[in-house]
Amino acid sequence: MAEELDYDALEEILRRHDYDKTNIISILQETQGIYRYLPREVFPLFAQKLGISEARIYGVATFYENFSLEPKGRHIIKICDGTACHVRKSIPVIEELRKILDLSPEQATTKDMMFTLETVSCLGACGLAPVLNLDGKVHAAMTPEKARELIANVREEDSYACN
Repeated sequence: MAEELDYDALEEILRRHDYDKTNIISILQETQGIYRYLPREVFPLFAQKLGISEARIYGVATFYENFSLEPKGRHIIKICDGTACHVRKSIPVIEELRKILDLSPEQATTKDMMFTLETVSCLGACGLAPVLNLDGKVHAAMTPEKARELIANVREEDSYACN
């Protein structure tokens, strides 16, 4: 996905943080907030403006799990496959989501950039297992049928929003 960088927005982020290299995590978080991932093209700009190496910025961006160097879909689905969720059958939910979204373990984002499916080790909601988080909202006791219905609802809501 070659998305053109909004240099004004990036400059505003840097300005808000006084071009202070100690704020690199916040700067990267805000940048990811714009693009839903960290475009590699921002590294040389930030390195120059903050007076640090691209390697250091890359190191920060790859150290923290919350940062992504790969483009993500408009809707982020995080499904837990921790012990409680796995025992309560998260795998059939994951398989159903991959099937209806035409995804695989190697391809986590749909071709239309609408959905990204991530399997995580724990969402901290074991009592609700199997649990799924869609765009920050937790959905408890998931089943393949509930997952299919959830995706259908999101697609329907998005189609209304586009019309």
